[in-house]
Amino acid sequence: MGADAEKCVHCGRCTASCFFLEKYGLDLAALAQRPELAYSCFLCGKCAAVCPMGIDGAAVALDLRRGQAGDGKALRHDAAYRLLLWEKAPYKFANYRRASGRSVLFPGCNFPSFFPKTMEKLAAVMASHGVGVAYDCCEKPVYELGLAEDAAAHIRRMEAKLRARGVEELVMVCPNCRRFLNGRIGIPMVTVYEKLRRLGEGEAVKRDVFPLYYPCPDRAERRFFADILPFLEGEVTDAFAGVQCCGLGGCASAREPELSRRMTALAAEAAGEGALYTYCASCVSHFRRRGLERAYHLLPLILGVDEAVPLGMRPLLERMRRAL
Repeated sequence: MGADAEKCVHCGRCTASCFFLEKYGLDLAALAQRPELAYSCFLCGKCAAVCPMGIDGAAVALDLRRGQAGDGKALRHDAAYRLLLWEKAPYKFANYRRASGRSVLFPGCNFPSFFPKTMEKLAAVMASHGVGVAYDCCEKPVYELGLAEDAAAHIRRMEAKLRARGVEELVMVCPNCRRFLNGRIGIPMVTVYEKLRRLGEGEAVKRDVFPLYYPCPDRAERRFFADILPFLEGEVTDAFAGVQCCGLGGCASAREPELSRRMTALAAEAAGEGALYTYCASCVSHFRRRGLERAYHLLPLILGVDEAVPLGMRPLLERMRRAL
């Protein structure tokens, strides 16, 4: 997949698969000529899944964003991204004090923010097996705003810190972090679910049916999900295949709030009176903020933790607390 928009044959499949492209009457060739719309793309990869020429619309949009971002000064004064960049470029709440041992847990930003009780349980379980924890941001949001050099510099610093502590394995909680850091950091990664299985930890989750919402970074290959599957006892259904994105992807909801709401509404419609299960903290928090109360993250269930998802300012306060 790539940003070779000139290969477009104008078949219309991408437009039909994407609310954003449909709204503006674009295909991927036309998107490449509309830099002012770069930050309206949700970077979900739906277009790439249907394009017969292998064009990745997210790559097209990212090229346009990099062309506009420059040194980031304008973005840092943009109300839509100011707080995000203040926090994450570089990440204000990094904490490596417990990042010791050969294997270290890397929960990312959002999981500890929205599932603090589960995070405490997970950290304690891992510590009992000699696994430390490093709190940091993978820098995907910064990269996706077009600040690729800033993100790369932070990742280099992060890897240096981890290697200085003798870390040889990162235990990844977030599918976004794992996919983004794959090929960008030289330390081998394993999912938290595979690590729990190896350690003999975690409980089987039993349901008659698991209506699965596959988050964007794992939708195509489902490698992350493959490590979750041994913990699920029940029928797994792809109940949300028609949902483009949770509505949070690519930092586009600030530019396209109505499209974001439509995506979440589709997920709620597909769920009906039932539940939605996923393994992305960002997706769950976004669904919950939009009123989809039956959205569940699988990791708390596997660890036997029942907790409400904090909203408002509490997630930011939880991230700050991790730095203390």
